[in-house]
Amino acid sequence: MTDPIADMLTRIRNAYAVGHKVTAMPFSGLKASVAQILVESGYLVAAKKIKSGAHFQLEITLKYVNTQPAISHISRISMPGRRLYVKANHLPRTLSGYGTAIISTSQGVMSVKDARKCCLGGELICQVW
Repeated sequence: MTDPIADMLTRIRNAYAVGHKVTAMPFSGLKASVAQILVESGYLVAAKKIKSGAHFQLEITLKYVNTQPAISHISRISMPGRRLYVKANHLPRTLSGYGTAIISTSQGVMSVKDARKCCLGGELICQVW
């Protein structure tokens, strides 16, 4: 697998498509950070690290609002074949401020809203609404 973040986002999309309440994937620190931002933004219920045999898994509890998924769109922006870096003064506004974008900065992974407050740029990971 060349892009674990794209795999994570696809697993979330697929789980919503079939109506699952929980989905699991191999654990990594970056995936956990992205999932935690989605939890803080209100798109997911919870994300936790669980032991599965000899490896760890990231278990994500999906959020539904009146039987509709809380996430209507989630997409990868920067990919291994085409990295996308943005400066602090060019951070995007996702869906005119109603969505959330996630960025990897020198201070860690954070939402674009937090990066704007800290005047930080970095690699644009994904957009959610």
